[in-house]
Amino acid sequence: MSRTPVTIRHDADQQRIEAVLEDGTVAGFSEYHRRGESSTYSFTHTEVDDAFEGQGVGGQLARGVMDFARENDVKILPSCTFIRAYMREHEETHDLLAKGARLEPDPEEAVS
Repeated sequence: MSRTPVTIRHDADQQRIEAVLEDGTVAGFSEYHRRGESSTYSFTHTEVDDAFEGQGVGGQLARGVMDFARENDVKILPSCTFIRAYMREHEETHDLLAKGARLEPDPEEAVS
């Protein structure tokens, strides 16, 4: 698997963390919704452009989400199956979980 290098940036207007190529192309993103006035962000959807599948963009993006959370003292509610699976597989991210958040797969995830 070749790895496509990306830069991670926060787009506050669109409420998402983006994986951006050197030329400015957004290769993937993870959307969030802030829960009220709290520092809890519900990550609801993560997407990597088909052209970059299998090139490490998703992993870099997920790590970028974790870095963003740490740098901004944010707790994560992993509503997105991708972010939830990433956190489930990376114990070092568990301190970022919002109170009451779970990492078990939804029943629909287990069927897929």
